[in-house]
Amino acid sequence: MMKIYDAIIQAKTENRKLLAILLDPDKIVWENLDYLIQKIIQSPATHVFIGGSHVRNNILDELIVNLKQKINLPIVLFPGNPSQISDNADGILKKTQLEIISTGYMLIESGSETAVARVSNTKPLDRNNHDYAMYTAQAGEMLGHKLIYLEAGSGAKHAVPFEMIKKVSNNIKIPLIVGGGIIDLQGIQKAYEAGADLVVVGTAFENDPEFFNM
Repeated sequence: MMKIYDAIIQAKTENRKLLAILLDPDKIVWENLDYLIQKIIQSPATHVFIGGSHVRNNILDELIVNLKQKINLPIVLFPGNPSQISDNADGILKKTQLEIISTGYMLIESGSETAVARVSNTKPLDRNNHDYAMYTAQAGEMLGHKLIYLEAGSGAKHAVPFEMIKKVSNNIKIPLIVGGGIIDLQGIQKAYEAGADLVVVGTAFENDPEFFNM
């Protein structure tokens, strides 16, 4: 099987856009998991990301095992802390045999304080300073990161500005991930058009598993 990062690079080379559904273990209703899995299978998703700002429960391993039994998609960890790491996944964006994908994570101001900003005490980058975002992304690329992730945060009031996505995408060579605040299919398409190689949808899908049928 092709490694996750190699597959992302190949998709970028072929101008093939990717889509990840982000699942927060704390928000999973176990009784509805089979229904959720079915909706993921029916969606255009190419990856499943798993992670959250807190993750207070202990279902991570069991969740991943259940997903891998029924979904033929890469399961990628996006952990908020070391307790959110499982050997059962396929890769990790941040001491296991997992494929490790070094990622430059950039939190962008979104109109309200998000969980990731509150938990990590991270000050988001100014959403109107597109040049600063570009320079930060370029610095991450030069430091050796394999991906750049522009993130507005879970439940963001505003998504990452499309002008910022375009500015960053046009000035780095590595794949660009964009997530947070995307509430409809049009938002996904606009992010693609602006230059995102992989778009992540989390809260919108959690709130409405019929999201991709809109």
